[in-house]
Amino acid sequence: MRLLLLLLLLSAPLEAQWWKVETSGIDTNLRSVSVARASHAKGASPWVVWASGSNGVILKSADEGETWKRLHMAGGEALDFRGIVAFNATTAYVMSSGEGPRSRIYKTTDGGETWDLQYTNKRKEFFLDSIACLSETHCFALSDPIDGKFLLLRTTDSEHWSPLPSGNMPAALPREGAFAASNTCLALSGQEIFFGTGGPAARVFRSPDSGRTWTVAETPIAHSNASSGIFSITRGNEQQVVVVGGDYQDPQRASGIAAFSRDGGNSWQLSAEQPGGYRSAVARVKDSLLAAVGPNGEDLSHD
Repeated sequence: MRLLLLLLLLSAPLEAQWWKVETSGIDTNLRSVSVARASHAKGASPWVVWASGSNGVILKSADEGETWKRLHMAGGEALDFRGIVAFNATTAYVMSSGEGPRSRIYKTTDGGETWDLQYTNKRKEFFLDSIACLSETHCFALSDPIDGKFLLLRTTDSEHWSPLPSGNMPAALPREGAFAASNTCLALSGQEIFFGTGGPAARVFRSPDSGRTWTVAETPIAHSNASSGIFSITRGNEQQVVVVGGDYQDPQRASGIAAFSRDGGNSWQLSAEQPGGYRSAVARVKDSLLAAVGPNGEDLSHD
């Protein structure tokens, strides 16, 4: 499929950048993209781009998206890779989504030539939605609720994953879940953990201390059914947190799409000017500049 990339992490101002459609050569849904520093060699691109998606697809580009190489994982041909986090040209985690053992976390340290399975779970309720990292040795992954609580996995050594205690986490509502849409429903900032939910409510869970304690807050993002709620969350300046979402089955609906908090996620209000429809991802570019994307377009916010 055609891959639309906005290299938000490049140093040039966003106003000086432009959208460029690149052909990946893959006819499948791509769900996640990760940009990392690649090389400081003279004449070489300083960036490497990794992407992942359905049907076992993992891609890597060493020239900022001009050309793509497909990476193959033995036994992973039928997996749905909804999340990828890269650190350089050789090291990355990839996360698959699906019921029970179809949700997995793999890692490569040789540029995608081989992949080590690091975590899975046979329980049917186990369904990974997002993976996020502060560093190679400090990562979290979010699953839909098990036994009434959302499950967060953590690694502190880049090899072993274990569930965080959930005793202090507020209970999930019946049929509440997270969305494995763009690998951005989970966000990290220092010791803070944020994740957004959907279904019967569009809520933001927040931990200020790496998962030891939790609070949860309602947001005005559109919700009411299994296809609506918060799809993406990002930390802004100071105490600002921003969420986007909507209903992926009604992508033209342009109400209840974006909301923000100015007190670290405790209270929320709708953005005065809404994006043009359902948005599956939002990212902070720099300072107060944010970009949101969805199937029918993209939007920028300077505040």
